[in-house]
Amino acid sequence: MQVLPELDTGGVEQTVVDVARAVIEAGGRAIVVSKGGRLEGYLKQIGAVVLPLPVHSKNPYVQFKNYYALRALIRKERPDIVHVRSRAPALSALPAAKAEGIKTVTTYHGIYKAGSGFKRWYNGRMTTADVVIANSDYTRDHVLGEYDLDPAKVIAVPRGVDLKKFDPGAVDEVRKDKLAQAWGIDRGDGRTRFLLAGRLTRWKGQTLVIEALKGLDRSDVQLILAGDDQGRSDYTQALRALAAGFSLEAQVKIVGHCSDMPAAYSLCDFALAPSLEPEAFGRTAVEPQAMGRPVLAAKHGATAETVEDAVTGWLVAPGDVTAWADAMRAAALTSASSRAVMGAAGRARVQERFSLETMCAATLDIYRSLLT
Repeated sequence: MQVLPELDTGGVEQTVVDVARAVIEAGGRAIVVSKGGRLEGYLKQIGAVVLPLPVHSKNPYVQFKNYYALRALIRKERPDIVHVRSRAPALSALPAAKAEGIKTVTTYHGIYKAGSGFKRWYNGRMTTADVVIANSDYTRDHVLGEYDLDPAKVIAVPRGVDLKKFDPGAVDEVRKDKLAQAWGIDRGDGRTRFLLAGRLTRWKGQTLVIEALKGLDRSDVQLILAGDDQGRSDYTQALRALAAGFSLEAQVKIVGHCSDMPAAYSLCDFALAPSLEPEAFGRTAVEPQAMGRPVLAAKHGATAETVEDAVTGWLVAPGDVTAWADAMRAAALTSASSRAVMGAAGRARVQERFSLETMCAATLDIYRSLLT
């Protein structure tokens, strides 16, 4: 039984779907408890049991009710494992599972900041499970640094990438042409293209790379920002104004949400992951490697372990405009053959360490270890 706030599109939600599918394929029964969302239909389609409950709520009264509702669901469904994937559901789901004698797992999908004693206690509920999964070595080190835990209890299981979906050989020219037309770019213009994928928010580093592009001072380079602003239209307008102020309107494309990321990476020469704050995992540094694209990533957080410097891409000083301009310039000057070698190394690295199969197998191994 996996418990998470909701089932809308996102990294946590997709991981829940992937693990549910793996459980079913292994002959098990997958149960998902959440308030619902867009992925609910797909989960039912693959054979999972989806149970609605407002576990997203932080209201103490609702959580109190959730505790008893979850105990009733656990008695009825009799899961072997309750796997909680967020803090709010942990307050009710973990004690409910323990009261019913069920083994528990939690996953840290991010880094939780603890500014106050209450926040530290709230975050710490995730560590009360029998096993704590961290989505990277960086996240594992953070959890062990914050809480006095047995290191053997905290296991790093990096998030997995679907290598069938993110396969450069599976993206045909029709898909590339369709996306290029939608974005208004000319595939034959000879420009070197850098793609920064991810939601438009300041800490993801869009401003940084626009400033770096100005310092690059090359008209044959184009920057594509692909991601939803999630209602932050003021920030989007600020990015457009910054590009205009540098006379970079023709070189900076803000294209909004993209539903075909494999094609997006195929259209570009390099991917950027310039987050100003450390990433707990950072899929936008891993997915392009699966697509055979070198990555320029900020040298902090989990990207320092997902990108191999000078082998699958380059690690760059976080927040340093000059360093990013220099790195982008060096990347643009690399030969096509060198890019191909780096791209092949990146895909091999993802196949070895960050595949969907590896993540699911490691998760199921943890489940089995709790039942023996």
